[in-house]
Amino acid sequence: MKMKTYIAGPIDANNYLIWDESSKEAILIDCSDYNQELLNDVKQLGLNVKYILLTHGHFDHVLGVNKMKEALSAKVFANVGDKIMIENINEFARFFAFPHVEPPKIDEYIDENSKLSFGNIDIKVIATPGHTEGGVCYLIENNLFSGDTLFKDAYGRTDLFGGNFEKIRHSLLDVIFKLDDKIKVYPGHGESTTIGYEKIHNEINR
Repeated sequence: MKMKTYIAGPIDANNYLIWDESSKEAILIDCSDYNQELLNDVKQLGLNVKYILLTHGHFDHVLGVNKMKEALSAKVFANVGDKIMIENINEFARFFAFPHVEPPKIDEYIDENSKLSFGNIDIKVIATPGHTEGGVCYLIENNLFSGDTLFKDAYGRTDLFGGNFEKIRHSLLDVIFKLDDKIKVYPGHGESTTIGYEKIHNEINR
């Protein structure tokens, strides 16, 4: 598995291009803006981007979906728990005084039982409600793409539509923190961390 991170969009979200070197199949996790650099890399590396996988439905993680979906000929997947939020994305965008947003076109709503892969690499979908009702993390080999559920030293806010502190606490303490300490965590914003580090240092423990 190989990966490159792109920081894009109005709130500096992390977008992750991940590919299987042998097959050249790839996925994109979150899509916060149209990104010509990413498209150039896809072309240069000869990649076929199979999916755009959304960690949750907040506008700052999906602003580039429709244009990038067209440019990459990729299918877009999100968790069914965020369907209402995605369809009404401008209600959330207005909260941040953001102009009109075209709702992302979702090809399929997935859940933790969905079977996804690219090349010879499996993707495990882990339901982690709390930041939003449909928040998910994607476990790929020993790497967890946590969206806004888990950050270094912190966790996603729960005061917006779909947020629930008790649910995110359960998602972290009883689900994510049960994973191996050595797993590397790639969040929706900010720098990477590890499960082991967050078990000790994350503010959810306080």
